Amino acid sequence: MKISVLLLLSLAGGALIAQLLLRDTGYVLINFQGYLVELSVPLTVFLLALAYILVRLLVRAVRAPRKLGEAAGRIGQRRASRNFTRGLIEIAEGNWARAERMLTRGIRNSETPLLNYLAAARAAQNQGAYKRRDRWLEMAREQSPDTANAVLLTQAELQIDHRQYQDARNTLAKLRGAQASELHALALKSRIYRKTSDWESLKSLLPMLRKLRKKSAADDNLERDIFAVLMEQARANKDGEALDGFWKQIPAALRSELLILRPYFGGLIAAGRHGLEPRLRKAVRVSWDAELIDHYGQLETKAATLIVRVEGWLTERSEDPCLLRTAGRLCMKEKLWGKARSYLETSIGIRPNPVTYQLYGQLLERLGESVAAADAFRLGLNLVSPADLPALENLSQS
Repeated sequence: MKISVLLLLSLAGGALIAQLLLRDTGYVLINFQGYLVELSVPLTVFLLALAYILVRLLVRAVRAPRKLGEAAGRIGQRRASRNFTRGLIEIAEGNWARAERMLTRGIRNSETPLLNYLAAARAAQNQGAYKRRDRWLEMAREQSPDTANAVLLTQAELQIDHRQYQDARNTLAKLRGAQASELHALALKSRIYRKTSDWESLKSLLPMLRKLRKKSAADDNLERDIFAVLMEQARANKDGEALDGFWKQIPAALRSELLILRPYFGGLIAAGRHGLEPRLRKAVRVSWDAELIDHYGQLETKAATLIVRVEGWLTERSEDPCLLRTAGRLCMKEKLWGKARSYLETSIGIRPNPVTYQLYGQLLERLGESVAAADAFRLGLNLVSPADLPALENLSQS
């Protein structure tokens, strides 16, 4: 519609101008260094229009190679973007070889070559091509020198996954700079020390972590995990004095963490420590936890006293299978066989558990019900191993 209107207006304007020119075409006189040039107005207008068109064509001709290059670049970027997306999809589907090809195809046209190289390195890692993995990572560093820390952290992480622990240490030693990188590096070092059971080196991370926290908003997760691993290691030694000494080194804010409370009380009980009931009872009230409840049933405190406490808890948590198991364990210590049986059977009815079945089997043996006890032990074993094991070959055959 708009084109039709413009066309009509143009025709009307052209007709009007033609009428004017037919009456008097007029002329244009040009005097230049003694030369006189006289042209009619229509011819002058035509020549000016022609000159304008020629200049525009010349400009376009000059700009054409650049525009063609830009167009080719845009096409290359779109293709590289499609390849990158496709490569990530192949990674998600576990097609590592195809993913690596897609991620590195036309990588020079990619808007995010660093991401291409890092993803390609992971794909190579999953193929066991570790030299090719390191080559992609090296090219990533060359492509983006200012992101060297990100590349090094990725390389260390992949090396840890491949159990190249010494290589990962060497890679982390090359890190420089930002606090965020330092925190991630500490987490990776923690993984290395755990995998290699290097407890002293793991403990040496704690001062660095505390120093880093003063400079940044680092959270407590890494420190908590380190203390938890070290507490587990101390628990294995069954040394109550060492456990208490290590407990004093733990920040107050972390002493309510279950990852630390569980091995701490478990280790003290295994070491035969007495007088734990008030502290463990307080921990249970703060963090109701099945493992802590189990520890409560293993205390050396007189069982009759503990039964009163546990049965008080049962008034509020009557269907807690772990609490019922603990009550059954304590009643067995006091030779309250009927109550013990009731608690254990109720616990099994709510949630079968290998430990509960073991206690129940021991109770039935004590009551002289050997067949039922064997069934209880078998049912408990089935919870931790396949019930339908392949049959043994006939051993009588030669």
